[in-house]
Amino acid sequence: MTTRATAILYIDGFNLYRRCLEKFPELKWLDLVAFAQNLLPDHEIVRVHYFTARVRPGASPDRQVSQRQDIYLRALRTLEPLLKIHFEHFRIDTRSMPAVPVEVDRETGQYRRVRVKKIEEKGSDVNLAVRMIADAHVPHADYFVMLTNDSDQVGTLRAVKQELGRKTGIIFPMESARGSKELMHTEPDLTGFVTREVLERSQLADVLDDVHGIVHRPPTWARNSEGPSFLGPSNR
Repeated sequence: MTTRATAILYIDGFNLYRRCLEKFPELKWLDLVAFAQNLLPDHEIVRVHYFTARVRPGASPDRQVSQRQDIYLRALRTLEPLLKIHFEHFRIDTRSMPAVPVEVDRETGQYRRVRVKKIEEKGSDVNLAVRMIADAHVPHADYFVMLTNDSDQVGTLRAVKQELGRKTGIIFPMESARGSKELMHTEPDLTGFVTREVLERSQLADVLDDVHGIVHRPPTWARNSEGPSFLGPSNR
């Protein structure tokens, strides 16, 4: 009898949302544990760490977005303890930045600037790095796999692989096979990328039970079999 290698998946939630889910509401009701297992079918998933942030007022013109997020987070908690949710925060600032297309102010000789609202998710990259390195010290699994396209995690992956001697993996949350070259230069032991097929096969049940009662998939996230497809081959 062959025992499968174990793996922990660390999900950069903002990266996943922006690159795969933002334009496809019918895929947002994502079962992150099933998602991890479908991404890594040859491994036993022992834990999924999901790094996200609660939507703040003003972060979106959609006033219902925070309500839908609360419903989704409640649904995700039915996956505990295999899933661990880590909350960071959004930062919203008003800043002066160069206009596009670029124009030069004839009086000052400087680029004309406009005031914009800049929304940033803060803390997830650092906390994801800390969590992965801490787990690799024990170690809690055979493979430590990161779902991100953030090249700021190069140091994390190198530390886990080269200094701690653990096996690493990268899953790119991309609509194509292109991913960060900097991350690939860390020489991960396995790589993959998200496809629409995997997302479709990893949806939560439309109705769930938890300790508080019934949880329903938000109506605006209803399944849509006619949605556009992602590019690229499957992860297998």
